[in-house]
Amino acid sequence: MKLAGSIVALITPMDNSGAIDFVALGKLVEHHISSGTHAIVSVGTTGESSTLSPNEHLEVIDATVKLVAGRVPVIAGTGANSTHEAIYLTRQADELGADAALLVVPYYNKPTQEGLYQHFKLIAESVPLPQILYNVPGRTVADLHNDTVARLAEIDNIVGCKDATGDLRRGKELLDLVGDKISILSGDDPTALEYMQLGAKGDISVTANVAPKAMADMCAAALEGDFETAERIDKTLRGLHNDLFVESNPIPVKYAVAKLGFGANFLRLPLTAVSEEQRPRIDDAMARAGVL
Repeated sequence: MKLAGSIVALITPMDNSGAIDFVALGKLVEHHISSGTHAIVSVGTTGESSTLSPNEHLEVIDATVKLVAGRVPVIAGTGANSTHEAIYLTRQADELGADAALLVVPYYNKPTQEGLYQHFKLIAESVPLPQILYNVPGRTVADLHNDTVARLAEIDNIVGCKDATGDLRRGKELLDLVGDKISILSGDDPTALEYMQLGAKGDISVTANVAPKAMADMCAAALEGDFETAERIDKTLRGLHNDLFVESNPIPVKYAVAKLGFGANFLRLPLTAVSEEQRPRIDDAMARAGVL
């Protein structure tokens, strides 16, 4: 499995009652594959993993794997702040046919670096599925340090790290430490191109939900070393990179994807729909990206 390019952190479409809209999910999957998206993350943060029940979580992964039907890799979000829960979800994702798992740093309980190392090590030892570490300290509070990633990179089925810190200096250090052992992927759209210029292999992207072809083309150009083309494309996406975060993700992107006709603009509490005052900013960013 190649971990590279534009990897969409896919929303979970819902109808106006809050039920998962599997018809819209099917249309979204086809839209991404026809647009050139290189891989799909199912039920990550952007997929509202925190408000889905465990059964729903697995139903969405199962449906996504079946809809994709092997055409691109499916990466299942299976992280949790309980190691045993993360093992359970990762094992289930493996049985459902996911190509890899994305494991967020445990949130709220604030483990030490040794606790983080033991957490990810035990998951990797318990489930043979290829696994991608996911560091997003702005959400989890706990921060997976680069030297801990280096320890974990020695484990065979830990194959990547999604770095959503947005800190390019730190990212360069991470690439120097483990870039020859595992795939380093940006998890921060505004700095993704710069990170790829440093050597990151791609971007697990929120923006790709709204502009999948442009993100796929940008990442492909960057991977080929054609940074002039990549920068030209990225310039059209900068509004989305920024304005899809005017309120907490996935609030703005859910609005934008619904506006494109994929499901309703519905989020489960405690998330609420994007405020009326922010909608013109998102509309304008979509227009500048050429998707409206």
